[in-house]
Amino acid sequence: MQLEHTPLAGVLILTPPRFGDSRGFFSESYNAKTMAEHGITLDFVQDNHSLSEAAGTIRGLHFQAPPHAQDKLVRCGKGRLWDVAVDIRKGSPTYGQWFGTELSFENGRQLLVPAGFAHGFVTHEPGTEIIYKCTDYYAPETEGALRWDCPDLAIDWGLDGMTPRLSDKDAAASGLAELDSPFTWEGPA
Repeated sequence: MQLEHTPLAGVLILTPPRFGDSRGFFSESYNAKTMAEHGITLDFVQDNHSLSEAAGTIRGLHFQAPPHAQDKLVRCGKGRLWDVAVDIRKGSPTYGQWFGTELSFENGRQLLVPAGFAHGFVTHEPGTEIIYKCTDYYAPETEGALRWDCPDLAIDWGLDGMTPRLSDKDAAASGLAELDSPFTWEGPA
């Protein structure tokens, strides 16, 4: 597995190897032993899978607060998306900074988004599927969101003129300035 660090401590790009032949390819998208060899010892308890029919669909920026905060391991099952993590840990030297990367069926990359980060994505192809593992169960009473187009974040979603499709909940989310983050930075990750 190839592991790449990003400018945000703890946010990692993981690319499992693919073994291909004339039939296609085989890849272990997750292997706890391999992850542990790279120092990643998370206990994933839930897998999620969503389909976005239209390009330009934005989901996020979402997080769950403690005691149900989630680490996420995100990949694209079909299509192509721009995946984004935003540091919302109070006191962090990178608070309010974001990192984005393209995840696609073709590139096989995965993004590890630790607890303490808001997560979101935009689809860049119709029929895009996102698949992700979580370290805690869905707990709606702890969920929070940041506005996708918050000027304090200035995220480049790569919409290229597309009108974004949003849920009502995501469209009503507040900005970073209004966030009383439930997360506190505890030093280097």
